[in-house]
Amino acid sequence: MHLPFNQELKKGSAELLILSILESRPRHGYEISRQIEERSQGVLKFNVATFYPLLYRMEQRGLVQGRWVEKPNQRRRRYYRLTRAGRAVLKQQRGAWKEFAAAMNQITEPENA
Repeated sequence: MHLPFNQELKKGSAELLILSILESRPRHGYEISRQIEERSQGVLKFNVATFYPLLYRMEQRGLVQGRWVEKPNQRRRRYYRLTRAGRAVLKQQRGAWKEFAAAMNQITEPENA
């Protein structure tokens, strides 16, 4: 069974989205997910069941580093930050995405079709 086209796009770009959100500063998982949803004006939303395992895999690969933070009157949260390897992957993926988007626009825009 194939996922709808937009689900496939989200699946393929999830890592790039997370790395991009973490570029400016460390954030906890829920905040990362919320930022993606807000910045995409609700177009991109992540299911908790897939989002946190992805963060865990990215941490295992050394792209992000997580640490538990406890603040008074708040529950304990895991904050993630980009590692040096994560910044390198972000740069590479961002460049590949820009190339891909430009190529897609060349093909799909009405004046080019």
